[in-house]
Amino acid sequence: MSGHSKFANIKHKKEKNDAAKGKIFTIIGREIAVAVKEGGPDPANNFKLAQVIAKAKANNMPNDTIERGIKKASGEGANVNYEYCTYEGYGPAGTAIIVDCLTDNKNRTAANVRAAFTKGGGNLGTPGCVSFMFDDKGQIIIDKEECEMSADDLMMTALDAGADDFNEEDDSFEILTSPDAFEEVKKAIDDSNIPTVSAEVTKIPQNYVEVNDEESLKKLQRILDLLDEEDDVQNVYTNVDNEDL
Repeated sequence: MSGHSKFANIKHKKEKNDAAKGKIFTIIGREIAVAVKEGGPDPANNFKLAQVIAKAKANNMPNDTIERGIKKASGEGANVNYEYCTYEGYGPAGTAIIVDCLTDNKNRTAANVRAAFTKGGGNLGTPGCVSFMFDDKGQIIIDKEECEMSADDLMMTALDAGADDFNEEDDSFEILTSPDAFEEVKKAIDDSNIPTVSAEVTKIPQNYVEVNDEESLKKLQRILDLLDEEDDVQNVYTNVDNEDL
């Protein structure tokens, strides 16, 4: 039950991004709109929407806000023109970066993402240039202080529901699943009344890179900050192990 938990980093990023940018609900709102347009308003028959709702709840989005978003996206004359696009590239010191976007103007988004890489001393690459270094995984993070269940019982609950792996760290538990098993495992955790810090299908690096050069860290932080400021950017994944980013 040992592994590489990203609880501290996730917690740091959420505190920083949500407080400074205030855009997490906007991001999720766009995802709800696209999911409803593609698969309908019923999460029982729309796996993508069910995933977005799980993400919304993990980020403390109120149920009425979620329901309003679904109704708005499924209403008569709903006009949703967003589309997903992904960019890959290299940051300083050869670090890998993947940027998921949801945009109504791909040309604008591509230009802004490229500018962020350039200003931080990175390079935007071709599709697939770094994605092979990551695995798509469902990831559920649980704060130990908020979990009344024992580690062994929690592990068995997760594994019985279809989880692939269970990691225990000093301050957290990390549950990893395949994307297909994520919803079932998340439901088992919710049914056990266990609060989660983070629950989403994400990209997990196969190997982490530690960057110790101060100049490279500053440049990498510049890229991440610029990407975070972009409204079209939904998620940014890196294989960097530094928790101060």
